[in-house]
Amino acid sequence: MTAELKKIETKVGRGERLSPDDAMIMFESDDLLAIGELAASVNHRRNGDQVYFNVNRHINYTNICVNQCTFCAFHRKSEDQDGSYTLALQEIQQRAQQASESGATEIHMVGGLHPELPFDFYPQMLKTIKAADPALHIKAFTAVEIDYFAKLTNLPVSDLVSTLRQAGLDSLPGGGAEIFAPAVRQQICPEKISGERWLEIMETVHRIGLKTNATMLFGHIESFQDRVDHLTRLRDLQDRTGGFQAFIPLPFQPENSKLMNARGAGGVDSLKTLAISRLYLDNFRHLKAYWVMLGLKVAQVALCFGVNDLDGTVVEEKIGHEAGATSPQELGRAQLVALIRAAGKIAVERDTLYRTVRAG
Repeated sequence: MTAELKKIETKVGRGERLSPDDAMIMFESDDLLAIGELAASVNHRRNGDQVYFNVNRHINYTNICVNQCTFCAFHRKSEDQDGSYTLALQEIQQRAQQASESGATEIHMVGGLHPELPFDFYPQMLKTIKAADPALHIKAFTAVEIDYFAKLTNLPVSDLVSTLRQAGLDSLPGGGAEIFAPAVRQQICPEKISGERWLEIMETVHRIGLKTNATMLFGHIESFQDRVDHLTRLRDLQDRTGGFQAFIPLPFQPENSKLMNARGAGGVDSLKTLAISRLYLDNFRHLKAYWVMLGLKVAQVALCFGVNDLDGTVVEEKIGHEAGATSPQELGRAQLVALIRAAGKIAVERDTLYRTVRAG
């Protein structure tokens, strides 16, 4: 271990907050195992050997989007474009019913910014899912979608979210954050809301009592400094609100992307980014390895690099797979438990708010 990493180890041992410079030292270091060991020790102090997962179902209700993000392989411009779709309410209800019957506790629902759907469609979609099973927790709509709905309705974000909450919205996912750095954002998603707006919406959502997740898309054209800036802004907002439940670093999938010179993220970079996130985000209890984009083997190894959540059963994931993810479309409860146990950890099935459903 280098002298610089030893200083970081001392700070971690004392429970001191790491600085942006500390994070940069770790990103530039080749000592993956030392960083991973530090992250594992911090995670063990916070979560023991427990690794969480949930039984959930993804519903991507449309891939038609007014934004044309260069990194995104999921979006289509219009109904006329090959591969475009918008689910009818009846189809959404059927998927929710299937999820309920399979023991799911959560519906994870995001979609494109459809230029022709009226706002009334979205509360009705929430009500349709609750009609299938009132006990299903609906985690839906990124901050990008919330901003779009606010423009459709001319409502303040707080009033808009309250309307959706009355219709059945229970929490928000963390998508749309990508990388906050303006210069990078201008290249990868110029039409998307700014990083500042994403943070502002999340702060509003937290203030009115809903929990959210947070993400970071890495491994494209961003620098290590951009990653540290992103993590710092998330940590600052968490200091103010405490509203983030989990942080989810998402490795960029380069296949079918229009983003030039994007490199993609390998296993070493992914593990290092997860471990540094655990060490730097000292006010986030939960760090999630999203197996859909990481792949099953890297996600399993990540459980020894500070990760304490393996996401869920997923069932039907479109966004990552459109971009080239080679992982399965879904995992069963038994498969997730086996992955966790094989890593020497204790599998804990949770609900969306991290309440234990079953353990062991």
